[in-house]
Amino acid sequence: METDDTELTPSEALRDLLETLVEAFELDAEVAIEEGDGVLLGTIEGSGAEGLVGDRGSVLDAIQHLAQRVALRGGEGLRVRVDIAGYRGKREAELRAEADRAAARALAEGKPVALSPMLAADRRVVHEHLRDREDVRTHSEGDEPQRRLIVAPS
Repeated sequence: METDDTELTPSEALRDLLETLVEAFELDAEVAIEEGDGVLLGTIEGSGAEGLVGDRGSVLDAIQHLAQRVALRGGEGLRVRVDIAGYRGKREAELRAEADRAAARALAEGKPVALSPMLAADRRVVHEHLRDREDVRTHSEGDEPQRRLIVAPS
C-alpha cells in the first residue's frame, strides 16, 4: 500500500489495497475497479485468485470489510463490494437455486423449511429472490453465527 500522506480517492485506495494483496500472495491476477450507482466494485481475476475467497467466502468477506474501511476511511455515501474470481455471482446463483428448492419443498410438505446457517449477505440474497413470490414467505431465526433463513408456505 502507498505510505505517503497524500489523500487517496476511494477508488485509488481500493485499487491500492487489492493490488497489495495480489502482490503479497504472488498471484498472476489483475485488479479492476468500477464505480456506479453508489457502489465501488473491486475485482481480482486471474490465476490463483480463488485462493483469496476462503471457505464459503469467509476470506473474501473479510477483505471486503477491510476494503470498506480503507476505501472510505469513515466516509459515507458509497458501498464497497469486492469480488474475486467471480465468486459472488456463482454464490448468488447457488443461493437462488437453494431458495427455489426450499420453496418447492415447503410447498410440497406444507410446512416451513429451515436452510443451513448463513451470513447476513447470503440470507439477504435468498429473501430478495423469494420476496415477490406469493406462495411462500421468508424470515430469519436464531442468533449469529447460527442464524438461519426459514422458507414457509404463505
